[in-house]
Amino acid sequence: MEVKRIAVLGAGLMGHGICQVAAQTGGYEVYLRDVEQRFLDNGMNMIKTSLQKFQAKGALTEQQVNEILGRIHPTLDMKEAVQNADLIIEAAPEIPDLKRQVFKEVDQHAPPHAITASNTSSISITELASVTSRPEKVCGMHFFNPPQLMKLVEVVRGAKSTDETINTVLEVSHKMGKETVLVKKDCPGFIVNRILIPALNEAVALYWEGVADRDDIDKAIKLGLNWPMGPLMLLDYIGADTTLAIADVLTREIDPKFHPTIGLKQMVSAKLLGRKTGKGFYDWTQK
Repeated sequence: MEVKRIAVLGAGLMGHGICQVAAQTGGYEVYLRDVEQRFLDNGMNMIKTSLQKFQAKGALTEQQVNEILGRIHPTLDMKEAVQNADLIIEAAPEIPDLKRQVFKEVDQHAPPHAITASNTSSISITELASVTSRPEKVCGMHFFNPPQLMKLVEVVRGAKSTDETINTVLEVSHKMGKETVLVKKDCPGFIVNRILIPALNEAVALYWEGVADRDDIDKAIKLGLNWPMGPLMLLDYIGADTTLAIADVLTREIDPKFHPTIGLKQMVSAKLLGRKTGKGFYDWTQK
């Protein structure tokens, strides 16, 4: 199936970046939908700022920036966003009930041929597909933060996803300039988070137990495992709340071994979520 028009649902942390990549690299017409004007305005401002950085580096001309922005159509109306879409990418917050509600609403307004993909990092694709009348046209399309720079997309097969659905989403991902991996079974955390979350959780435990200082924990993993950034800094980028939410899903759905450490829970209780709140393991108010 050929995809010409994409709807991105959610203009937040991930949604605005996915929208930008779809319009900029993929060359698609993109409808960006959110529930409040301030969220849309914020998302569009972040897209403009990002494109201006590309322009400042000489990677885009002013004309190209204007053409990309011309392909993006912000809207508060779900029906307007999805009624002519070939592919709908859901990028709502990582709350199962909220995502299920979005999928139900999409199902009412999207054309019969449309594929709906979720950018979830941990919620079951099969579960989201089950609230729709077309589970065979649902799959996972998990981008990494920030989508403008990170190369990977995890494409996740739900229990009823057809080969055509998976192949179409792989093709679109490649057109957006991404490398893909196929998750053949719908399991919580997919590939990356199932390996990453225990590592981040353990880094918090080391810090919380006073085994090593923050900078030494991050330095050890950067130099010892060749990570581009240390686990505590990465946790600040992802958000302690998001990390905790994924750890809880892994614990509940797979194995108690994924149980989040007390330190991670206390960071979330104290609203020390990282970059999004200004403070986490690092102070982001100065940067």
